[in-house]
Amino acid sequence: MTDSPSTPLTIGVFDSGFGGLTVLRALIARAPQARYAFIGDTARLPYGSKSRRTIARYAVQSARFLVEEQGADYLVIACNTASALALDDIKEAVPSVPVIGVIEPGAEAAHRASKTGDVLVIATDATVRSHAYATACQVRGLRALEKACPLLVPLVEEGWVMSSSLIQNLPEQDAPALPQLAVTAEVVRIYLDELLADAASRSHNPDTLVLGCTHYPLLKPVIERALPPGAQIIDSADSTAAQLVMYLGRDLALPGQTSPADPVLRFFATDSVEKFERLGSRFLGRPVNNVQLVDLGG
Repeated sequence: MTDSPSTPLTIGVFDSGFGGLTVLRALIARAPQARYAFIGDTARLPYGSKSRRTIARYAVQSARFLVEEQGADYLVIACNTASALALDDIKEAVPSVPVIGVIEPGAEAAHRASKTGDVLVIATDATVRSHAYATACQVRGLRALEKACPLLVPLVEEGWVMSSSLIQNLPEQDAPALPQLAVTAEVVRIYLDELLADAASRSHNPDTLVLGCTHYPLLKPVIERALPPGAQIIDSADSTAAQLVMYLGRDLALPGQTSPADPVLRFFATDSVEKFERLGSRFLGRPVNNVQLVDLGG
């Protein structure tokens, strides 16, 4: 898959917006020696309100840009909606490179983690309506109960989140004293209480929660506090990165190569470059600079 034994692998990562940068963040942590090209189709988000045919057309355009113009050797669809509704179209459009979405790795990680066989999934409305996670879990013998949580994405993009280190040191009774966190925590609690009540009414015994949206890893500390003790959280971004690295294996390692302190990153957006740089830095956990504006067509 590499150009030559001395050329680092180029991994193309695609999302409809910014959330997929959590997948890129997980990839960098596991394979910093690779080169990365990321495109966010910010001119045409959100994908969830569009038809499957339109989503597939948009996703294919981004995939071809990464493969044909940026030389991607491997393609990661870091968008739950595109993974659910357009993965086959993308694979058909770029048959020369392997393609991985975020849903199958998340379901596989849930299968490994769950002891009861009952799992919960929170995601955007479009992903839940596709039932892609439920289907992937069912294939693995799991019972999955899905819930759309439409308020969580705007809360993340507003920055109403808190770091793991800070929230872990914050006493439970003091959380409401932080207004922004209190709003986010209450919204998360309501969604999860409803989901857990639904599970109980169906005699499900869930022990695992799948984060079915790439924005949600930024809410993980708040989500952990709203779940019953012992419940496991599956971050589909991290699961996808782990599966990719396992698949690529020795292709990531070059003779005499050491992992660079600063991986080679290229960023592209179809609109709102300044917003991409501002929000992207929050999702990636490092500065996002020199974002290039591209036009993918209609």
